[in-house]
Amino acid sequence: MTAGSRGDVAPYTGLGHGLVRAGHEVTLVTHARFEPLVAGSGVRFHPLPVDPRAELESARGRGLHRSATGVGKLVRVVAMARALVGRMADDLVTAARSSELLLLSGSVGPLGRTIAEGLSLPYLDVPLQPLAPTREFGPPMLGVRSLGAVGNRIAGHGVTLAVEQVFAGALPAVRQRLGLPPASAAAAWRDRERQARPVLHGFSELVVPRPGDWRAGLTVAGYWWPYDGDSELPSALRDFIEAGPPPVYVGLGSATVPDPERLSGAVVRALRRAGLRGVIQRGWAGLEASDSDMMTIDEVPHSVLFPRMAAVVHHAGAGTTAAALRAGVPTVPVPIQFDEGFWAARLVALGVAPRALPLRRLTADTLATALMRATRDPAFARRAADLGARIRGEDGVAPVLSAVDRCGTAG
Repeated sequence: MTAGSRGDVAPYTGLGHGLVRAGHEVTLVTHARFEPLVAGSGVRFHPLPVDPRAELESARGRGLHRSATGVGKLVRVVAMARALVGRMADDLVTAARSSELLLLSGSVGPLGRTIAEGLSLPYLDVPLQPLAPTREFGPPMLGVRSLGAVGNRIAGHGVTLAVEQVFAGALPAVRQRLGLPPASAAAAWRDRERQARPVLHGFSELVVPRPGDWRAGLTVAGYWWPYDGDSELPSALRDFIEAGPPPVYVGLGSATVPDPERLSGAVVRALRRAGLRGVIQRGWAGLEASDSDMMTIDEVPHSVLFPRMAAVVHHAGAGTTAAALRAGVPTVPVPIQFDEGFWAARLVALGVAPRALPLRRLTADTLATALMRATRDPAFARRAADLGARIRGEDGVAPVLSAVDRCGTAG
């Protein structure tokens, strides 16, 4: 069960496919627009009614652009999510009734755990980000620098409770429907912490080492790669790539921006100042560029595209960050909101990106300078290639499979 943008969904198609190959029956429960992502994977699909792209393009969604700080954006997104979560509750309950075990992303965790309790089902939390509070770094969802050991942990608990509040309006009706006694969001969180249930995180310890102050049971499993089948590059794109030096990919995934035309122009100017060709992914931001040295594309699996690039410019969402690392190419992260600042900082710390370039600071000059460093200093390519090879050697599905099998044995 998951909700959000494509990056909140795609990794679970690969996790689900891995579980199917091991003999399990798996259903992905998420927004209807993402059903094509499971085609051919053997994973079943149960749609949720909310369309995340329509919500981001609504007046309420566009209001997120007016919040410059991580805290301001979090406040706005909490309000937006609270208005939407109740619309998904019925379908989540319906899907759970035909299930024996729930795997819950961070975006539906409190609601999914309540449903599991009401239906007496085992569950596993499988978030894509390190959500548990720690002294070692600030809450990823705030996208802020370290607040110090004590401040990091306090802020981490604050964000956890804020996420619980997203679901506070919907939970009483769900609890009543499932015959559960009333309970506040804070009380449910405290009870869950006392249980110390297992949590498996979908990222690599090579990228974010497991914090030393995490409790037992919080496991870093490794990345779950989106199911791509036997995907190949479209012929026109393959011909463009092979017609000259490796180009640079520029894409912002499911992020939206206030002025796509202005941003597209800055990207084109930056690429040309750096002497680079470009593959521009339109995405939800609506980027566009077309000329002999530029090509605009729609959705193409990152697994077949990124390894052919000289560098990757992206919004540093968890999924795209993982794909760029897997490909072993240098990156220029352009974080926009939420956990993107956290992942961007990790890329810089790992030495595979010259700097993080927040969208609000992006100009043709700043992007051109970053691209020249990323593509002309061989140290970035060398470190990216080495890290990519090590990440490709990991198996993030295996720990989840073991946990699922233990749940089955316990059941």
